[in-house]
Amino acid sequence: MNAPNPFSESDRIEGRAIANGLSVDVEDWFQVGAFETVIDRADWSLIATRVEGNIARILDLFGEAGVKGTFFTLGWIAERHPSMIKQIVDAGHEIASHGYDHARVFTFERKAFADDIRKAREILEDCSGQKVTGYRAPSFSIDPRSLWAFDELAEQGYAYSSSVAPVTHDHYGWREAPRFAFRPVEGSELVEIPVTTAMLGKRRVGAGGGGFFRVLPYAFSRWAIRQVNRVDQRPAVFYFHPWEVDPDQPRVDNAPLRSKLRHYTNLDKMAGKLSNLVAEFNWGRMDELARREARRAVPFMKDSDKAGTAR
Repeated sequence: MNAPNPFSESDRIEGRAIANGLSVDVEDWFQVGAFETVIDRADWSLIATRVEGNIARILDLFGEAGVKGTFFTLGWIAERHPSMIKQIVDAGHEIASHGYDHARVFTFERKAFADDIRKAREILEDCSGQKVTGYRAPSFSIDPRSLWAFDELAEQGYAYSSSVAPVTHDHYGWREAPRFAFRPVEGSELVEIPVTTAMLGKRRVGAGGGGFFRVLPYAFSRWAIRQVNRVDQRPAVFYFHPWEVDPDQPRVDNAPLRSKLRHYTNLDKMAGKLSNLVAEFNWGRMDELARREARRAVPFMKDSDKAGTAR
């Protein structure tokens, strides 16, 4: 017997007029920023990966809901699991770039960044048989320290980026950035699609998924996506990671307490919450969302007072 649906019919169809962006940042449990000070990058190849099993669960979840999404994937992961990349593509999802090995953009000089995204793209296109047109910076690390990255993405022919978190956060964020689609390079068709924020009074709050979704009550994400869809009349951009549906992953005991709390809280609840989310709202791939939003993307200007969006 099927479990009762927790949403009324009005809830289920409420978001259908706007297709929100569904995305997965494909990295393994040991590659996250929370553990970068305690797990050496040089040791990654010695650690057993868990990403394939987690991606299989996600593909099943998306398939049951009948939704398509975008998988922003590390080149490091793709070159070790090429058959997994093919499974994602065969299920109708988009493969996009998350860089090669999760180094934050502002840690690069421009030439090294260019080499990183070129290497990752070549691996992803070889594995997927798809043209890769989208990019998401690890840890949303395009910010005022690394605006040159947009020029490089445009030069390499990317159609869109989803690399900005327009909030203040201790781990990432660019508070002054526009909340919705903007064109970061004058004369280029490149579109930046920031991850979702909502307005709590006059304060912006992160509401695009990841830890916000996993740790906070589901009602918060429902409220935020409804606000963006109803009030702003814009699509939400939601993301999560494969390791977030894996409550049995290894524990890193020597990590900082804050990092452990952020990483491990509610892992056992994540899959259920995701099932509710994909049932309640309308979802689609990021490349499709970027094409639609390009028509109303505002021009980017370095003077934040002229950035093109009030909220």
